[in-house]
Amino acid sequence: MPRKGENIYKRKDGRWEGRYLKLNGKYRYFYAGTYREVRAKMKMAWQEGEAEKKLTILTPPNTIEVFQRWLSETVFGRVKPSTYESYYHCINGYVIPYLSSLENHTLSSSEVCGFVKALSENASISQAYKRKIISIFKMSIREIYKDLPGKSELLEAAVLPTGKTYKEVSVFTMKEQRTLEQAAFMSRDKRAMGIILCFYTGIRLGELCALRWRDFDLEAGTMSIDNTVSRIRNFSSEGSKTELHVGTPKSKNSSRKIPLPGFLLELAKQQNPGYKYEDNYILSKKPKPFEPRVYQKLYKKILKEAGIKDRKFHAIRHTFATRALEVGVDIKTLSEILGHSNVTITLNIYAHSLMEHKKAAIEKLNLMHVTQMKVI
Repeated sequence: MPRKGENIYKRKDGRWEGRYLKLNGKYRYFYAGTYREVRAKMKMAWQEGEAEKKLTILTPPNTIEVFQRWLSETVFGRVKPSTYESYYHCINGYVIPYLSSLENHTLSSSEVCGFVKALSENASISQAYKRKIISIFKMSIREIYKDLPGKSELLEAAVLPTGKTYKEVSVFTMKEQRTLEQAAFMSRDKRAMGIILCFYTGIRLGELCALRWRDFDLEAGTMSIDNTVSRIRNFSSEGSKTELHVGTPKSKNSSRKIPLPGFLLELAKQQNPGYKYEDNYILSKKPKPFEPRVYQKLYKKILKEAGIKDRKFHAIRHTFATRALEVGVDIKTLSEILGHSNVTITLNIYAHSLMEHKKAAIEKLNLMHVTQMKVI
């Protein structure tokens, strides 16, 4: 019986037909009276096209050309522009340069292992970005070589060594948070209020820049996150090299509604009396969104003025999550507020904060025991 993914099936006339994808992107067909004969023909044709004893898929420059074609013809237009830019940088920044450097001009499981090893030893790349590169690399292999034998060997070789996955996140201390909030309140630039909004909702910088007044439901006391703003590369031949893009958030769960604390609702009413200009963005106060990079500069400026150690804007999001855990918000609720695709991500990122939360809980049990012993 044919196996799933073999591309071998029985025709209506009783004969068996098989096919596999050639390097030029076209299929080669094989016919025989039995399944075994077709499979044997396909195997022989594949072996004839291979000079090496070990499995080899393509030789540069064809290998490079196929990966580039996968980007431009298969991926482009299928995913969000911001996602395509991410794929583009991973393939052109890491995969293709490695393929170009191969001395034996082949891509096999051993070369894939070499790529993974070089990537894992690159100290300039974060562990998260390494996982991202490998994930995109494996996706490209699955789609480019889906009908070719040996795909599974390449995929098995494309695995990062196990190790520490998430490092401890950077957060503001309670004192630093209060100081930064005060600096944002006192700032002449009213757009600094966005910093306070992030401290109490945990939204990302791109999501903040994409907020419109219509996203606020003052009666229900909620805020909707449906878009994100990012500056991406312009892949068309016209216009500037980059463009400001408004798109959907990172994942399906990133589109969410977040309850707002009372003081933020009052702040929203003060910033937009009468709830006018619903289609305007809250930061730019115009129909055009605010540039995330410019807001990043404003954030850095306020940090410096407040005398607080420099941290990435994302530290505000981590601080929100840490404070939420400290006041007893359960991990499932926190994961939904943050817009993580699953609870596991939240658990892994905030494992240290959860441990501190557990220690505090155990300390309460310890105090209870001490109190009981005194009574006895």
